[in-house]
Amino acid sequence: MARRYDGFDIESFEAGRDLWHARIRRADSVPVVIDGVVFPVLELGVAWSDPEAAIAHAISHIDRYGQRYTTAG
Repeated sequence: MARRYDGFDIESFEAGRDLWHARIRRADSVPVVIDGVVFPVLELGVAWSDPEAAIAHAISHIDRYGQRYTTAG
């Protein structure tokens, strides 16, 4: 399952049986820089029981921190 939200691509993936996580990457393919460290993809480590919940968590993460990820420094 994938979704685009507020300039980010979100992809849910199953890391284990019924353990859904989400990957976030900028839609423009520019890496995210956090405290000088480059991340091409962010993986959220919270395990959810379904892919929709993982996507919803990623959206709330973007709402909270997304602006910090839109510039290179």
